[in-house]
Amino acid sequence: MSLTSDELNYLIYRYLLESGYTHTAFSFAHESLVTKANINGADVPPGSLISFVQKGMLYVEIEQHINDDGSIIDDGGDDKLSILVPSHVQNRDNEEKEEAPEAMDEDGLEVETTKVTTLTGHENEVFTVAWNPTKSLLASGSGDSSARIWHVPTSDSGSEAERNTQWHVLEHSNAQGNEKAKDVTTLDWNSDGSLLATGSYDGHARIWNDQGKLVMTLMRHKGPVFSLKWNRTGSYLLSGSVDKTAIVWDTKTGDVVQQFAFHQAPTLDVDWRNSNSFATCSTDKMIFVCKIGEESFVKKFVGHNDEVNAIKWDPTGTMLASCSDDSTAKIWSVKQDEPLHDFRLHTKEIYTLKWSPTGPGTKNPNKPPLLATASFDSKVRIWDVEKGECIFVLSKHTEPVYSVAFNPTGDYVASGSFDKCLHVWSVKDGSLVKTLRGNSGIFEVAWNHAGDKVAACFFSKEVMIIDMKV
Repeated sequence: MSLTSDELNYLIYRYLLESGYTHTAFSFAHESLVTKANINGADVPPGSLISFVQKGMLYVEIEQHINDDGSIIDDGGDDKLSILVPSHVQNRDNEEKEEAPEAMDEDGLEVETTKVTTLTGHENEVFTVAWNPTKSLLASGSGDSSARIWHVPTSDSGSEAERNTQWHVLEHSNAQGNEKAKDVTTLDWNSDGSLLATGSYDGHARIWNDQGKLVMTLMRHKGPVFSLKWNRTGSYLLSGSVDKTAIVWDTKTGDVVQQFAFHQAPTLDVDWRNSNSFATCSTDKMIFVCKIGEESFVKKFVGHNDEVNAIKWDPTGTMLASCSDDSTAKIWSVKQDEPLHDFRLHTKEIYTLKWSPTGPGTKNPNKPPLLATASFDSKVRIWDVEKGECIFVLSKHTEPVYSVAFNPTGDYVASGSFDKCLHVWSVKDGSLVKTLRGNSGIFEVAWNHAGDKVAACFFSKEVMIIDMKV
């Protein structure tokens, strides 16, 4: 039995994905060229790297208890070997007992599987989902080199045909059309729901119509595309890549309007402020505010001590929220250099954040603007931005939380974690409303435009939808 360097690199890549370190996984794959290796990911079971390591440790442990002549060393103990602790100091560590995790309150809130719509067809993990803003369509992007557009029946669909889920497969191949383009990493609908943009590991952005037909392929990036967003009018598409740049594309012609190269490391997230200005963040710890037509950045935000994972403008475009591996979330204004707020209550990396659709300039102006943050400390926190304080700590998850999303009225927030659970919480009092327990870790959650359905995508290749009306 042998293990090649390509195979080992692939196991590391899969471990990073399974652990939720998506950005790191794609960066590692890009540098190691592991996706060019002739390895069928569908044949590699989840947890393979951990399994190999555990078996290797078991072999070492057995070896330590056998003499050279084959006789067994009986030391009267049942020591457990740790890869990080020398064997001669393991005995005293074994005396320490692990504290049992806090049991999750059930309270009859768990959704029955018979009331869940499960979408199957992807051949690898599903990284991202996005509901169409006007139609009953759901887009999903996967590691199987495809995206899918699903027609999801509404609760009041009449005929049997209307109740059946239909789909379009959006195959991602290279320019010659004869090779898979690897993972679909990000996707976004334009404001009227007529076009879907997808970003891929191959460095291309693609635009499709709502029937799954390829409209154009946008080729300028030199590395995987991690984030892309339409502006409000749909005239421009903004993309951010491992190649350290952000590009604004003309969506009518496919031409590059402008390429922005201010970062010194991969660009992790991008977000429009208005129709012609936006922000970018990177593993270089920096945030830049840029404007089309300007050769230099408009504003630079310096303050995070580790890579900045996500950025989001509030609905009015006056405040920018950012979160980082330094365990903080910050609120910025272009009118000053220092953050308006510096939230420091999380104890581990903050992976993502979302603004509530509430406050001035929204359809819910009488409710205060809130910010939700999701962290590796297994908690979601809800912050009142006007007061600058945390109002709720949502702590039923038991593993890192990778996605949060408010419903259209701002009354509920959904969260997805690698503990296999999708939780829906009340923003009124922070109580748990519903729980969906899947078969593997969740990468992303999203609400439909009507606010009556929540979708979650899983490492175990499926997408699940719960109906909030049921």
